[in-house]
Amino acid sequence: MKKKILRVLREAGDHFVSGQSLCESLGVSRQAVWKNISQLKEAGYEIQSVSNKGYRLIQTPDRLYGPDIESRLSSGCCCKKIECHEQIDSTNTRAKQLAESGEPEGTLVVAEEQTAGKGRRGRRWSSENSVGIWMSLILRPPVKPVQASCITLIAALAVAKGIQNVCQIESYIKWPNDIVVNGKKICGILTEMSSELDYIHYAVVGIGINANTRQFPEEIQDKATSLYLESGKTVDRQGLIAAIMEAFTTCYQKYLQTGDLSLLQEEYNAMLVNRDREVRILYGMEEEADQSQIEQGIAHGIDENGALLVETGQGVKSIVSGEVSVRGIYGYV
Repeated sequence: MKKKILRVLREAGDHFVSGQSLCESLGVSRQAVWKNISQLKEAGYEIQSVSNKGYRLIQTPDRLYGPDIESRLSSGCCCKKIECHEQIDSTNTRAKQLAESGEPEGTLVVAEEQTAGKGRRGRRWSSENSVGIWMSLILRPPVKPVQASCITLIAALAVAKGIQNVCQIESYIKWPNDIVVNGKKICGILTEMSSELDYIHYAVVGIGINANTRQFPEEIQDKATSLYLESGKTVDRQGLIAAIMEAFTTCYQKYLQTGDLSLLQEEYNAMLVNRDREVRILYGMEEEADQSQIEQGIAHGIDENGALLVETGQGVKSIVSGEVSVRGIYGYV
């Protein structure tokens, strides 16, 4: 009910919504409306109550709250349920536990803080409290496991679109799983999967976004940034989560139509930061690679299966996600 109340109050803007109107639209008693309004106030929502006028939403707290995020989603959104945590070891770990127990597709796990966030290739992902977006979405796509690598690229496209829509910041994709702004990383994506030879039990898409981080350690200041640092404005994290889920829904539906990225390929390539630029292909871990493990070429975008097409001295190669890292010639991008 809190989701519905927040949706009605938000849509009303500066206008009051009468208690009677809320009762009729929600099909509940005045006591039930009053009780849920009181609980929202306790959660930090500033809601003005005026006799003979009703209720008006004045201010929303900068805290992740499941009913609030849900109130911003359309009925057709793939995100159907949100589990919100103040602190958790890893949203991906929790989402996998839920998926194993039969939780349906569309369940989103979000957290204010992760104590053991996961990055690509087993790296740890720093997840500062109350400033970022740390979330994992459960999917059960009816495709073969070989097609699942596309999901990471779909998520990257959705994040970039969500950032542009909500923050009006131009963001780009560094294939396959990073979002960059002004050449610095702002988001990482990790997809994990449980499958058999020809069947996916579930996939979990983990997304970590540096939203309102004010400062980074000196050793990564040249590689990492946040939406706040780039815009000078505090980001509405709940609004951004909702925008990303809506964009993901559109992209995911197109992917399921074909089982590949053919309907998204052009849009993805338009956001690819290294497109038509020289890149380095690093086979193995970057810090361990010697010159024999590094190859250079021109990145020309992805194919319909999500592989990066790189023109090298030996011809055009299809680089598959998970096998290598791709970097710019003079730095991260």
